[in-house]
Amino acid sequence: MRTWFFASLRGFALLLPALLVTPLRAQDFAAILAAPDRPDAERALDPARKPDEVLKFYGVKPGDKVADLMAARGYYTVILARVVGANGVVYSVSPTVRKELTDRLKDPAYANVKTVEGKMDAFSLPANTLDFVIINLNYHDLDPQTRAGMNKLVYAALKPGGVYAIVDHSAKEGSGNEATKTLHRIDKKLVIQEATEAGFRLAGEGTMLARPDDKRDVSTLKERNQDDRFVLRLEKPK
Repeated sequence: MRTWFFASLRGFALLLPALLVTPLRAQDFAAILAAPDRPDAERALDPARKPDEVLKFYGVKPGDKVADLMAARGYYTVILARVVGANGVVYSVSPTVRKELTDRLKDPAYANVKTVEGKMDAFSLPANTLDFVIINLNYHDLDPQTRAGMNKLVYAALKPGGVYAIVDHSAKEGSGNEATKTLHRIDKKLVIQEATEAGFRLAGEGTMLARPDDKRDVSTLKERNQDDRFVLRLEKPK
């Protein structure tokens, strides 16, 4: 009887971490994306951006400290605010914080959001504290020197093992920066090179936004939401 009792205790002890972790990691993305305060213009972007699949791929969870770079109107800022919850923090970073975002963040639901204004190679985030940083579809908008400075700032802000997410429009392989201004695309290999030069390592790539039929020769502003997009998972080494 005693042997059975202690064996049961050991079994429960092994199970306990899973019991504690599972609810923490579980996310009802359907409810998050269906939040009534989300404008129709953002809902219309969901099928092309697939934020639920993207954030599941990156493993963002309640309690995380995260940053949304080039946040603009706050598409990812407000989604992340609900994903990380009251015990998490979202730094919404932009060269200029837009009034519509400031107004939006007055809602108590976004009390966990802190806006950060500054040049993309000169913003301030607390060092070695963040779990996750994302720049969505805007990496190509920055010049190479600014990207280099930004990548170093992200590296400094992330914890060891922290994730840097770069999602952008795919240019033809080997094109480097050639299509950034004309087609609003960037060569994935160049992005990986720049991130690794800042100290990151490529830890994976999501395929949820891939469109193999995209010839990558049309501007993403002309054919919106029809392009191939890469989803890079870059990590700060532990």
